[in-house]
Amino acid sequence: MKILIGCEYSGRVRDAFARLGHTAVSCDLRATEAPNGWHIQGDLLEVIKSGAESFDMMIAHPYCTFNTLAGIRWMYHPEDTHLPAEERRRHPAYPNRMDDFLKGVEFFNALKNCDIPKIVLENSMPHGLAMQHIGKYDQIVQPWMFGSPFTKAAALWIKGLPLLKTTHRKTDYAPGEIKAACHLMPPGPNRERERSRTDPAIAEAFALQWGGQIIEQRKVA
Repeated sequence: MKILIGCEYSGRVRDAFARLGHTAVSCDLRATEAPNGWHIQGDLLEVIKSGAESFDMMIAHPYCTFNTLAGIRWMYHPEDTHLPAEERRRHPAYPNRMDDFLKGVEFFNALKNCDIPKIVLENSMPHGLAMQHIGKYDQIVQPWMFGSPFTKAAALWIKGLPLLKTTHRKTDYAPGEIKAACHLMPPGPNRERERSRTDPAIAEAFALQWGGQIIEQRKVA
């Protein structure tokens, strides 16, 4: 199976599928951190336009800063929280945030509606305005659900694939063992880059449950 991993520079999801024997290609505007795999540094939409029919699956992590629940407070003027959304002014420190948000929505929906038959889009927890534009997610997953003792909620929009099956419960961990991965990261110029990496346990779950399922179906056939 040929799989496109969009908006990924870490190589974690790409390499998890490659270890199962799939042809996995990552694509990001940034160079990959794992140069031993197949990586395209460039525009994801251009890659899709030039060869969507050649991919069996895409898992993409579109930029979500303007979609996240944590960032909605920067969308509107802090003095207008009592007003309906359509009457609120733009945040004085981020006057272009709504425009940036709408550009992100356009990108997200272009990925969601492309011709690749199996699609998974991953974002951090979205706010209500985002879901009005991109639709509600199909599933929320956390690293601790797959054996990694961290919390970092990921919302998944899934097309043509089953929901992920969790392999662990909170009771499988010692009291206090599960940590908040993102909140432990100190502020700094690389914080966004560090936070954006997919947890290895989730990357393995993607590959084993979606990539492994396809392999088993082919064996049966």
